[in-house]
Amino acid sequence: MGERAILHVDMDAFYASVEARDDPSLAGKPLLVGGTGGRGVVAAASYEARRFGIHSAMPMREALKRCPHAVCVRPRMARYKEVSRQVFGVFGEFTDLVQGLSLDEAFLDVTHSRSLHGEPEAMAREIKRRIHERTGLTASVGVAPNKLLSKLASEMEKPDGLKVIHDGEAQAVLDPLPVGRLHGIGRKTAARLEAQGIFTLGQLRAAPDAVLWPLFGRDTRRMRDRAAGIDERPVLPDVAEQQVSSEETFDADLTDHRLLHGHLARLADRTAERLRAKGLVAGLVLIKVRQRDFTTFTRQRSFSPATHETRLIAEVAAALLDQWFAEHPRVAVRLLGVGVGHLAPAEQLDLFTTPQRVASSALDATLDRIRDRFGAAAVRRASSLPREDS
Repeated sequence: MGERAILHVDMDAFYASVEARDDPSLAGKPLLVGGTGGRGVVAAASYEARRFGIHSAMPMREALKRCPHAVCVRPRMARYKEVSRQVFGVFGEFTDLVQGLSLDEAFLDVTHSRSLHGEPEAMAREIKRRIHERTGLTASVGVAPNKLLSKLASEMEKPDGLKVIHDGEAQAVLDPLPVGRLHGIGRKTAARLEAQGIFTLGQLRAAPDAVLWPLFGRDTRRMRDRAAGIDERPVLPDVAEQQVSSEETFDADLTDHRLLHGHLARLADRTAERLRAKGLVAGLVLIKVRQRDFTTFTRQRSFSPATHETRLIAEVAAALLDQWFAEHPRVAVRLLGVGVGHLAPAEQLDLFTTPQRVASSALDATLDRIRDRFGAAAVRRASSLPREDS
């Protein structure tokens, strides 16, 4: 192994595995986690379900066509976050350089952990053992000199796998792989490469600029380096979040403006709650609106001072939605989202904060405590109730 030692740890079918662990009657069955409405999608699929060609982000209707006897359960995000904290607790026992990519996936730089924990492969085996011991779940781990290779390695022997790519082995491992295996190359780009006679990463690595430049432009050299296994990106444990957001796809397209405003208020409430949970404030609010034909619009507005108050975020989002309605008065809406950006660490209210803002912040804090104790659905703001309930 070279000087750098990077691990990529990826839990196996995480959401589905948690559900099967908590309910042993689900073990060994084709299990789908996700929304079951008309436009629900698969958030996770057990390996028994994957044998039918089912994968995450697939429409639930399509998944059930492929496997009609699959068992469907709704996601329990609070439970997954609880288990994720246990998993990341294991990571922290080996290194402080942990870059989380999601609840169930992370890069670990263990370059300087050898003196305490042994060689990288031994650390990977011990991480897998501790995760299984504490959670009953399995993880796949890739060990390599950089992030690109370690992620590819973890994908090669799933589930419950461990793959090591030693320094100097990158070319032999990568060259036979299809171009679509390289992260950053989607299906459309892969098809364009194949139209040029480039089917493998070895062919991509050796292709001349005259062929690659029309496809990648200024990224040509970077893509060729990636195909050769060259990746100098560091593991960044404190990657700053760029945005916090919430969105919802409706079972049926909506045209009622008041009903849409109710959904928007609920999404703004959810986004602001997540913002406060992360100890952040935002100086920008944006909305996302997707039409029936999948045409997607965004509208945004920045402001000062930054805030994490639900009331202010909801007011700005509502004004943006009204602006969009004025431009598209009779359009059916398929998806609605609220996000915040220009994030910064939250600070205490200053001496000049108005009584109204103090009361608003106190209300937010009270609702957060109720939801933390009794669940997200325990209490809702009147502005977010559907029209027929309000």
